[in-house]
Amino acid sequence: MTDSSRDLILAVEQADSPDRLIAAVRALVAARTPAAIPTLIAVLGYNNPGAAAAAVEGLVQLGEPAVVPLLEGIDDYNYGARASSIRALAAIADSRALAVLVEAAETDFAPSVRRAAAKGLGRLHWTPSPQAEQAQALKTLLLVAQDSDWSIRYAAVVGLDALAASIQDAVSRSNILDQLEQISQTDSESIVQARARLALQQISHIAPLAAS
Repeated sequence: MTDSSRDLILAVEQADSPDRLIAAVRALVAARTPAAIPTLIAVLGYNNPGAAAAAVEGLVQLGEPAVVPLLEGIDDYNYGARASSIRALAAIADSRALAVLVEAAETDFAPSVRRAAAKGLGRLHWTPSPQAEQAQALKTLLLVAQDSDWSIRYAAVVGLDALAASIQDAVSRSNILDQLEQISQTDSESIVQARARLALQQISHIAPLAAS
């Protein structure tokens, strides 16, 4: 760790007002150093939404090195910290976050977190042999697509749209198309129907998969 990194981390730890904390976190984020990861994760648990949002941005910028620390630091008791961690993991899109995103999409009580998790499930960077992982993501997205909250159904459609582009199994892609077709015709909200139609149009341009 360089002296400049230590100074930036110390500034976060010693910030004595909400505004100074936000400024210190933003300065630490701008340094883009992996040494900042533990401090940025700690900030997620502070009672300062602005600082937490900046910390999420910094963790996403750092990407893969932040994944394991984020997963190991998931806080089941501090909702704000957990929500921010899930948003960061969804945006980084590392497939190691699959189980956490599945749980969040299916069970989190905050719609904003469930939306982030659902979108993230479709955009994960899959391993070379992703069939089982993609099947789990698809199972969750098909479930969430039936949610009573229209915004979560919308997020599920976005996730299904993205997943269809990377799915390795022809039957699974067919299941996605069937679900989107149903949503486009029967969902109670016109905006969800419209997003499903857009997804169908975009998927139609993807090269077909050979049946296994």
